Amino acid sequence: MTKKFIDYLAESERTYNYRIKIIGDLPSGFYNQLKAKLDQFDPIKISAVKTTPIQAKPADFPNFENDKVNSFDVVFRYPAIEPQIKQIAHLLGCNPNKILMQTSVYDEIVDEEQKKIEDQPESLIADTDYPAPDKKQKELSDDYSADPYDHGVLKNAYRSRFEIAGGSPAKAKTTNDLPMGKDSPMTHAEKRPARPATGTRPRG
Repeated sequence: MTKKFIDYLAESERTYNYRIKIIGDLPSGFYNQLKAKLDQFDPIKISAVKTTPIQAKPADFPNFENDKVNSFDVVFRYPAIEPQIKQIAHLLGCNPNKILMQTSVYDEIVDEEQKKIEDQPESLIADTDYPAPDKKQKELSDDYSADPYDHGVLKNAYRSRFEIAGGSPAKAKTTNDLPMGKDSPMTHAEKRPARPATGTRPRG
């Protein structure tokens, strides 16, 4: 395919590539008026308008339903931002919510991802290669989907039971197992000897 001079020119200098989209029917003369206003960005190329079939939920316009989308590509020598394009469209009588601008590269990536999603099977679960759950897996599933307050773990139903080789050892005794006396510790204490006599205490 032979390239045009304008294509070589676009490749040899710093350019800014965008895709402008407008949802719904374009007002009469709007496209030509918008092209004229875009002269301020020194356009190298402005493509013709492409229109999609009516879409139930246009991907780039989540607030609109059952409408078509018009789009065209532009190549500028000076950068532009979406609010500028929306303001120009508004001055031309177009609802700014019905127009958007994205870089061409970003829009192409989004389109590719959307196409991959559309090409996938409707139900990934129905096409899964995983085997059907066995009896044990179903029991575990039922167990965890039951009332959380009636769970077997809370009831200690899965308490571990260990067997020791040679039998269980005898239970060790602790101080709690010693016989408890009924007498006070002072009951059998030795009596103190009589105090010696002194001058102030002749009887001791």
